[in-house]
Amino acid sequence: MAKTKTAFFCQNCGTQYAKWVGQCSACKQWNTVVEEVVQKEEKTSWKTPSQTSKRVSKPLLVNEISIEKEVRLNTFDLEFNRVLGGGLVPGALVLLGGEPGVGKSTLLLQIALKLPYKTLYVSGEESQKQIKMRADRIHPNSETCFILTETKTQNIFKQIEATEPDIVVIDSIQTLHSDYIESAAGSISQIRECTAELIKFAKETNTPVILIGHITKDGSIAGPKILEHMVDTVLQFEGDRNYVYRILRSLKNRFGSTAELGIYEMQGSGLREVNNPSEVLISKNDDGLSGTAIASTVEGMRPLLIEIQALVSTAVYGTPQRSTTGYNAKRLNMLLAVLEKRAGFKLGAKDVFLNITGGISVDDPAIDLAVVAAILSSNEDIPISKGICFAAEVGLAGEIRPVQRVEQRILEAEKLGYDTIIISKSNKIGLKSTKIKILLASKIEEIAGNLFG
Repeated sequence: MAKTKTAFFCQNCGTQYAKWVGQCSACKQWNTVVEEVVQKEEKTSWKTPSQTSKRVSKPLLVNEISIEKEVRLNTFDLEFNRVLGGGLVPGALVLLGGEPGVGKSTLLLQIALKLPYKTLYVSGEESQKQIKMRADRIHPNSETCFILTETKTQNIFKQIEATEPDIVVIDSIQTLHSDYIESAAGSISQIRECTAELIKFAKETNTPVILIGHITKDGSIAGPKILEHMVDTVLQFEGDRNYVYRILRSLKNRFGSTAELGIYEMQGSGLREVNNPSEVLISKNDDGLSGTAIASTVEGMRPLLIEIQALVSTAVYGTPQRSTTGYNAKRLNMLLAVLEKRAGFKLGAKDVFLNITGGISVDDPAIDLAVVAAILSSNEDIPISKGICFAAEVGLAGEIRPVQRVEQRILEAEKLGYDTIIISKSNKIGLKSTKIKILLASKIEEIAGNLFG
């Protein structure tokens, strides 16, 4: 009989204890420490067919290390490639998290069906018939995607050895369990052990592995925090199930930027890539409505035009409300204070509601001027001309400050048919011939006078 022992793990952060405690000393959460049975035995981890002896790595000088150009696997999905940084890196472990029903399995199955490489899609949540029904709806003809319904890692590795896939997809990591740990699937010990086995397989065989992870009620990826440290890339799939648009973000990426954004539209035949999100994020309303302004922002390498809506009304109760959706509430309070102090607008006794349409969150300071314009438009009840957009930061002194990559913002606005863009006077512009009119401003008083004077 193999010797067994028990250990205590925090279900929130994964910290291990020798005995039960009421409060975790690492994350300060109460009643999250549970006992798990850990079996100590000699385990035979994943081995490559040609692996006979361990290669001992030796230290090298930095100047002696040779660099080869990184080869990535094209996923044939422009949005997925963009967020990953150009494609899947061989041997990388990618973790995809998201709300239940948002479309994580649909996205990865759709990519797996379209790939020309041999792909093994392992599901511990659905049967092969259920996946087949979805596959017929998304992409009926695929000769490279293999479906396996299994939760035991040892059996999965046997099938991997027999199939020799180029890419492995696991749906989901919380359903897997290993014989080397005597605890339930989804527990801290099982998640850590199964992920460690998959990492060993991915690094030794140079095969990329994509994991699907569950989400807790506060929006973070379920399981121990160490899970996010172990993998190479963490992706977040966001979106309201009541709306058709989904957003793919990168929270961690060892092989690319975390500032990139991918946008999809959920349809009956799967997820459609939205290559021009500006047209999606801006409403096609021809009527001039007050409280609406267009901002030119940049997410990663991609310029976007977004619509900002503001509503200013007299406060019914003593304390005025300040509510934001997709924008930092503290920054809104700062801009309101600047408008009152520098431009003389009395907004202290009024409710202010701000919304960025399309369900996205933006923290780019370049949308400050558009936020100010939308608030003033709603306060004066005067609509802003539909051909005007904004790209500038607002400082505490009421000055309009320059922003990065302004030329990209100008060209994106011109491409979408806008005739005027208002930017800071301090911005240096190298563009020589543009159809769009560029207005330069230095203070918010000038903007208020030009738009609503």
